[in-house]
Amino acid sequence: MTIEKIVLHKQADKRVKQGYPWIYSNEIDTKKTPLSSFSPGQVVRVFNHLGEAIASAYVNPHSLICARIVSFDPKQILNEILIEQRLAVAISLREACFDKPYYRLVFGEGDFLPGLIVDRFDAHIVAQLNTAGMEQQKEAIKHALVNLLNPDSILLKNTSAIRNLEHLPQMVEPLLGHPPEFVELEENQVLFQAPLLEGQKTGWFYDHRLNRALISSFVLDKKVLDVFSYVGAFGIQAAVKGAASVTCVDASDFALKQVKRNAKLNGVDDKVTTICEDAFDALNHLKNENEHFDVIILDPPAFIKKRKDSEAGLQAYIRINTLAMKLLTPSGILLSASCSMHLSRDMMLMMLQKAAQRAGKSLQILAQGHQGFDHPLHPLLPEMDYLKAFVVRVNGSASE
Repeated sequence: MTIEKIVLHKQADKRVKQGYPWIYSNEIDTKKTPLSSFSPGQVVRVFNHLGEAIASAYVNPHSLICARIVSFDPKQILNEILIEQRLAVAISLREACFDKPYYRLVFGEGDFLPGLIVDRFDAHIVAQLNTAGMEQQKEAIKHALVNLLNPDSILLKNTSAIRNLEHLPQMVEPLLGHPPEFVELEENQVLFQAPLLEGQKTGWFYDHRLNRALISSFVLDKKVLDVFSYVGAFGIQAAVKGAASVTCVDASDFALKQVKRNAKLNGVDDKVTTICEDAFDALNHLKNENEHFDVIILDPPAFIKKRKDSEAGLQAYIRINTLAMKLLTPSGILLSASCSMHLSRDMMLMMLQKAAQRAGKSLQILAQGHQGFDHPLHPLLPEMDYLKAFVVRVNGSASE
């Protein structure tokens, strides 16, 4: 098998030699290696301007991130053998961290498999092939997963916006077997059913595992409000851990029906109520009804999806957090989260302070959180550290 090469401009190899895993289109010497000569997902070797091989990668001439490095050993290329080796290492990490087979199995560059996301629900696997390079390796990924885990089913949930940047279609399709509509899982000793086919992303958000455990320390005998609840991961765990009552708010009736099923599954359906409404409207209505809560959990979708949305998104975060703070009892607890990559921790702290000022409150930061152990970070890609969570004590009068 002949492996083509890409040649970098002079000085463009510095970041590669430091371990940076992405190569941008303007770093490639297109006179020596025209991008038009490559097909999306093609495996290549990376050469510096002196003609020295320094890495292997796969390319997509249509993407700004033109090449994603697979190995800094140029002889080691992306194929089924390497995929199975990397998957085996990823599995060993998860098995060292968790005693049950429910976790994110592959987190892209964090597991040295750029463009690949895999979530495990015991015998059922959900994968996202987010790049052309991983799309080309679809069968190799399937074979490697079968060899290592022998799952009953593998579902491809290729609905990520990243695929648009890669000029790939969005689709949901089985790769192996017959993926079930719902799958069971256990998190923090609490049982759930997650919707694989109709649910968001892969059906579940494993990244908040540690934050759900964290807030559970504050809920005993408390009145809890879970906003943007989805299928109740935060709220049901709070109920199981001893909350007096839990109200879950979400705009999706489908998600809230699953909240009720998950509450019943854990024997806490008498504690859990739901509100199907836009979160901003719901919080305003609760305020008008003079409702108050001891603990509020805010886990909104990414209000800042692109850098150009930063100001509008920041204002949305301020508004929703202000509304929540006004609903807290004196010295109540707020867990405020953000999955916006473009909202830094410092920006989020500034946002929380502005929300507190608008609500007439003062804050004490009790704890900070981010994604769990099954979301390992690449040290040179701060973009991967997307999930922020702050547990704060909100001081001041509950009524404005």
